[in-house]
Amino acid sequence: MADRDLYGTLGVAKDATQDVIKKAYRKLAKELHPDRNPGDKKSEERFKDVAFAYDVVSDPKTRALFDEFGEAGLRENFDADAARQMRAYQRAAGSGRGRQSGSLEDIFGSVGGAGGGAGAGGGFPFDLEDLLGGRAGQRRGRRPSKGSDLESEITVSFGDALRGTEQALTFRMPGTEGPTTVRARIPAGVADGNKVRLRGQGGAGVNGGPTGDIVLTVRVAPHDSFRRDGDDLHVELPITLAEAFRGAKVRVPTLEGDVQLRIPPRTQGGATLRLRGKGAPMRGGARGDLYAHVQIRLPDGELPDIDAAIDALEAGYTSDVRAKLAL
Repeated sequence: MADRDLYGTLGVAKDATQDVIKKAYRKLAKELHPDRNPGDKKSEERFKDVAFAYDVVSDPKTRALFDEFGEAGLRENFDADAARQMRAYQRAAGSGRGRQSGSLEDIFGSVGGAGGGAGAGGGFPFDLEDLLGGRAGQRRGRRPSKGSDLESEITVSFGDALRGTEQALTFRMPGTEGPTTVRARIPAGVADGNKVRLRGQGGAGVNGGPTGDIVLTVRVAPHDSFRRDGDDLHVELPITLAEAFRGAKVRVPTLEGDVQLRIPPRTQGGATLRLRGKGAPMRGGARGDLYAHVQIRLPDGELPDIDAAIDALEAGYTSDVRAKLAL
């Protein structure tokens, strides 16, 4: 199967800077986020592809491996040095046979066949077990191998996902008796569908190799008032008629605590006010913004003069409020 074009998925050039990659990812993540496209499976799959592409090319180490080896370079236990040696040997073998490049069949032929190669005393320039990702070594009991990774899901509250949290998780590890409890640290700003890796907490290693990891897919529970769009937060902000008409300072909760937001006089319902830097945490310490969407609430109590007050308010309209409403 051909490698995916991760740069094309993000809509950037292969030599794009990290800043360009980050901006492209943020734009696509906002457009494709499941909160903005509820029930749209195509957008959900595209969102996952974009997140995977960004995870790879935003990290200089994994980006370099992908650029050199494609998706094969992203596999567990991939040995870049062994792969480079294999390529060099294939080129040399291919050149000796008058072809562009060799193949694994060529290599195996030169190991066990007559007429040259390692069988003729020339020697391999690398360890064959390296090329097989350690599987041959495991069968012979020679080479240590990392244990298997275990995958699971974890659900956190909307606030804990933004602030970061730590939870105790209980697993039944393969080959062990009884449950095992591990502590999972969820970093601040994690989004729904992100993955968290608990290194060294997975399956036991083979032949003295390192322990595998636990890979957690994070599920963020919805909030009654807040929602997330990329790195920005949105909140439905109820205000009274008097606050909308006269203007006021009203309480708005943020990750650092409550702040006072100024409501300009004669604010209409549906107006959006922005609090800069009060959104979700981002890499590098920056923060998104918080958008407050004004909702004007009518009184819920019974007043003897309410009808007269409403009549007085009605007299204040100078034009048809639905004059521009058209389809």
